[in-house]
Amino acid sequence: MPQPSSWQILTAAPHRPMFLAGATQAILALAWWLTDLLGRYGGLYPPPAWAVPAMWAHAFLMLYGFFPFFVFGFLMTAAPRWVNGEEVARRHYLPAFLLMAAGALLFYPALLLGRPFLALAAVLILAGWLTGWNGLRSVIRRSGHPDKRHAYTVIGVLLAGAAGAASYLAWLLSDAYFFLRLSIVGGVWLFLLPTFVSVSHRMIPFFSASVLPDFEQRRPYWALFALLGGMALHALLDLAGLHGWLWLADAPMAAVAFHLARLWGFSRAFRADRLLTVAHIGFAWLGIALSLFALQSLLQLGGWYVLGTAPLHALTIGYFTSMLLAMASRVTLGHSGRPLAADGATWRLFLAFQAVPLLRIAGDLPLAGATHFYLAAALLWLVCFIMWSIKYVPAYLRPRADGQPG
Repeated sequence: MPQPSSWQILTAAPHRPMFLAGATQAILALAWWLTDLLGRYGGLYPPPAWAVPAMWAHAFLMLYGFFPFFVFGFLMTAAPRWVNGEEVARRHYLPAFLLMAAGALLFYPALLLGRPFLALAAVLILAGWLTGWNGLRSVIRRSGHPDKRHAYTVIGVLLAGAAGAASYLAWLLSDAYFFLRLSIVGGVWLFLLPTFVSVSHRMIPFFSASVLPDFEQRRPYWALFALLGGMALHALLDLAGLHGWLWLADAPMAAVAFHLARLWGFSRAFRADRLLTVAHIGFAWLGIALSLFALQSLLQLGGWYVLGTAPLHALTIGYFTSMLLAMASRVTLGHSGRPLAADGATWRLFLAFQAVPLLRIAGDLPLAGATHFYLAAALLWLVCFIMWSIKYVPAYLRPRADGQPG
């Protein structure tokens, strides 16, 4: 029997090409960002002249050119299992990967070539996004499972993410600032945060129950829907410019997040299993980030703006990226036929990565030499993802160790 080619192995399951693209983007996006920072803050050379301001290019790359590859790879693997559905068809996930990857790669030279090329990159990403969304939606719709709440939630927020990418495209074409704001606020609060919270709500109790003795799986839906409602309220207040009142959404969400962390066995995880612990540490960042958002909002009522983007980076780096590393490592291990256990290298890498949000938060505090923290955070991110890729990416190019398909 002929051996499968490398391409056949890579495209045998949706998480393989998507995670490979995500790991590549984690390195490319931060290498580009570090290049820009070294010019602006490092003083090593004149800052490059990009087609759009660097911070808005960085926002798009992170919100729509990096996280979505891992989001689609995870959801195309896990969501059908949540509803006992069929697997997402290759005719959906392969074109989605190819279009999104082409758009992500085009984005870098387009930053030098001009806005029309950036718009083309956004169109390619959006086309792949909708192709993948449609494939996942059709699997969930055809399932007869009685409880599709998590599955339909992520389908809805994936569509909101597509709307955010389309808003960025509208900004590129019109230069109307509202579309840029809608894209960034929507990308964080209507796409990524509800996606990560929904996945956490579905998976962390399951992971805990598989490891912790006498653990009862509890997924209070009131908590999930309270968080989703709080995210929508935050987005509306933010878009309306009512930043001093964001605490009305953020403080209750922080309380719910801390409640869920306790309910799901945060303290017990540290005594049980490293792979479970990394997911719990990642989730703990949610309560921390939302508390920082609430604090910043209350300070703004008094006329003080001292935290800068620290709350945002506690959320996007601390929660999103830590959870990404935890979930992607687990999926890679489980779906390559290897034991579900974080070895010493994975554990040390994850702990080292926890310094990234701390450094980035420090960069927004009124400290001497704060800009050096920007550079240190970007460099450490880059090193951590290079090391993670060296360890995990080869699994996407090899058959499963247990001989099973996928």
